[in-house]
Amino acid sequence: MGDDYYIKRNNKNLETIEKLLENELPSFCYDYFLAIDAQTSSLTRLNYAHDLKIFFYFIQEKKFRGNKKLNDFTLSDLELITSNDIEYFLSYLSHYRYGDAEHNCNDRAKARKLSSVRAMFKYFFNKGLIGVDNTAKVATPKLHEKPIIRLDSEEVFNILDAAESGAGLTAHQMFYHEKNKVRDGAILMLFLGTGIRISELVGLNNEDINFNDNSFVVTRKGGSKSILYFDDNVAGALMRYMDYKEQSGAEKQSDNLPLFLSSQGKRITVRAVENMVQKYAKIVSPLKKISPHKLRSTYGTQLYKATGDIYIVADVLGHKDVNTTRKHYAAISEDNRRAVAGKVKLKRDDD
Repeated sequence: MGDDYYIKRNNKNLETIEKLLENELPSFCYDYFLAIDAQTSSLTRLNYAHDLKIFFYFIQEKKFRGNKKLNDFTLSDLELITSNDIEYFLSYLSHYRYGDAEHNCNDRAKARKLSSVRAMFKYFFNKGLIGVDNTAKVATPKLHEKPIIRLDSEEVFNILDAAESGAGLTAHQMFYHEKNKVRDGAILMLFLGTGIRISELVGLNNEDINFNDNSFVVTRKGGSKSILYFDDNVAGALMRYMDYKEQSGAEKQSDNLPLFLSSQGKRITVRAVENMVQKYAKIVSPLKKISPHKLRSTYGTQLYKATGDIYIVADVLGHKDVNTTRKHYAAISEDNRRAVAGKVKLKRDDD
């Protein structure tokens, strides 16, 4: 029961990968995806497949001028791809058209696509199936540290108040607010009180919550399970929401007993949660682009300030590498810089 959401999501990813391999990638990619199956999640492989789809579309159009079909691509064609071709690909990603849509990639997105292409070339090169790997000669786009966007303490109070009162919502939004405010408040409380990922929140079922010790089970990236804990404020919000569901009868429409339901009584979607967070965030902090991940950053920042222990923050947030945590929350160095202002004396005490 509890794993149903993740099983469905995994199966959907696998189906999409299979379609991409059949219709939009050269046939030799089957061997590569089979080789990385045991070391990667289906979501990671899906991202690889999308990145490689764009790469081979570029090669087909720009290098072979549309004269070579994807089904006709061979491993020998990989040896014809020069480092200049790869650099042209990175430049092309700045603004390109695929299908009926236009796309733009920033340096971070370019670096990810380059990494996907490199990994495929490296696999075939190490297997001795191609004699040259020119992707290794291409420099990764320089990445600049992104500013950490998060809510301050007052904004945290305000966004929770906005979810409860509806103050600042449009007339159209207020029409749905009365029905959803208890749910929305519980979702915001859980984000801000535990720092879980949006995928972890959407995948929660009723049975994952234990009010005896204020704990709950989340499925982390890669499918591992973790037990997290919440305080009485979060517990109160969750209890109110679960009581509301029971009294309204909304849960009778659901087979798998998901914790958070849509207005149709089905498991709430990632997109619906993103839209809900943005709706309230625009009221309390219109100049900040607040997403569920930024609420996670807000929790991580406050936890780091409270404990001063980056390892605790990494453990609670489910980061496998503490450097990931440090990269995100050491931006609190701004607070450190402010704190040391005036520590160096420029005048004698008696001046």
